[in-house]
Order: sequence, then structure tokens, then C-alpha cells
Amino acid sequence: MTATLAGRVALVTGGGRGIGRAIAEALYAEGAAVVVADNGTSIDGSGADPSVAQSVAKTLGERAAAFTESVASPSAAQVAVEVAVRSFGGLDIVVHAAAILRDGFIFKADPENWDAVLRTNLSAAFHVLSAATSVLREQAKANRGGSPYAWGRIVNIVSTAGLYGNYGQAAYASAKAGLVGLTRVVALDMARSGVTANAVAPFAATRVTDTIRPANPAQAAYKERALKVPARAVGELVAWLAGPDAKDVSGQLFGVRGREIFLFSQPRPVARAVSPGAEGLGAAIANALQPHYVGPETDLEAFSSEPLV
Repeated sequence: MTATLAGRVALVTGGGRGIGRAIAEALYAEGAAVVVADNGTSIDGSGADPSVAQSVAKTLGERAAAFTESVASPSAAQVAVEVAVRSFGGLDIVVHAAAILRDGFIFKADPENWDAVLRTNLSAAFHVLSAATSVLREQAKANRGGSPYAWGRIVNIVSTAGLYGNYGQAAYASAKAGLVGLTRVVALDMARSGVTANAVAPFAATRVTDTIRPANPAQAAYKERALKVPARAVGELVAWLAGPDAKDVSGQLFGVRGREIFLFSQPRPVARAVSPGAEGLGAAIANALQPHYVGPETDLEAFSSEPLV
């Protein structure tokens, strides 16, 4: 432990299991106080078990507290932020890792499942950040941690499914893609306050990985390899993003798979065509744009190589 986060307070949604827990543990190991926000729901969002967050907080130690309500509502998200401030005197790091899965092909999709996934995976992040950024702005004005203020950190846990797509994951991929957009906006909105916002797409053995039902040999290979990757490396990257060395890193999209750390490109124009009018439009597109098309490929197929663990 290097205690790079001593004195800071973190709120980690979905912090009771899997990647969220690895992040909570890494932040705590670096000296931060941590609020573990997790209602202990199943992977599909049904049921609740408050002992999940309570057990993690107890295991971490005296600088940890549990919040056991779902943050998928504005009121609960506000209370989670208040718990952090009341328990430990402030809030410096916000990590949204809470997520559920309800997969189904688009032609069989249930609207209720769509709403539930977006509510937990995307709207909850908005509710938490809406409440937390007000606190972070006030702390920036007060130079919490020193002048110039440099303690504010936001990290959203996204997914390559939101970048590449995957079979049957319309809701999950849409929510995670939306979370990338939210991260970019928050990075812009909070720049003047000195608060950074970044997104991390993790590769690790979790409940999500375990639910993968391979559609082809490439996806089967992905699952086999992914189950070998510990979540610890994700926590280490998030702890680094929360620390002093990353004070100028904002608006970025990272991936982490064991010892591999990726920086993803973000959508920008890669080619330009000038329309000659309706009759020549097809030819203009074929000449200038078609060579740059990206064909359909799932994230499982794109990352089926052997990870470095």
C-alpha cells in the first residue's frame, strides 16, 4: 500500500461483488474511505440482499461503510452521497459499477427488461453523479485537499459491448454506450472545477462473464480466457485514475484485461465525401467512405486472444 488516496472518500456503486468489489478493495488499500453501495440484487436485478454490502464493508475495516439501497432512483442516490459525506466528511471519488443483465434478441425483447437495464446501468449513474457533482463543486471551491483542488474523480465502468455490440444485448450495450456519452459530458461539465471523469471497460471473471452463452467458437474461446482474468487489475487502474498521477486525465475511455491496458479511440470522422447530387451520391460514398466501413463484429470475437494475467 502506498496510501496515495489517504484522506479521500469514495462511493462505489455495485461495490459488493465482482469488479465493483475489486475497485472498492483497491481504493481502500490505497488509503481511501469507501462507501460500498450495493443492494445485493441478482444478476438480472431481482431480489436484494443487504448483507452483501455489509459484509464487504466489515471485511474492509473501519474506513468503510455500507449503503444497501438501490441507487436507481434520485432519492436513494442522494442519500448514498449524503452517507459518504456524513460518515467520512466529504466525497472525492465516485465509481459507478452497478449493472444488471437481461439479454434477449431484439425481435423478442421485453420492454420491461429494457427499462430495468437502463434504469440500473445508466439512469442510476446519472442520479448518483447529479447528486455527487454538486458536492464536488463545493469542495473544489473550498480547495478540499489543497490548492489547486485536484481530488475530484469520477469513473464509470462501461463495456466493450457498448462499443462493438453483442448478440442479444440491445439493452446492456445501449446502456453502456450511453454511459460513455455521459462520461464525456461530465468531463466537460466538471472541467472548470478540476474534477476528472473517465470510463473503463473491464475484462475479468465476474457474474457477467459467467452468464455468457457462446454463439460460436470465437465466443467460446473468449469466455474460457476471460474466466482466467482476475478483477484485481481493474481495481488497480481505477485506483490510479483516482490518484494524483491522473489529475490531468479526463474524458478518456480505457480498457483493462489483466496486465493489458487499452486506450480506445472515440468516434470522430475518419473520411469525407462531397455529394455531387442524388445521381452521383452512391459513387461518391463508394469511393470516399466505403473503404472505411467497419463490419459487424462482437466484442467477444474482437478480444478472443490470450490475455496477459
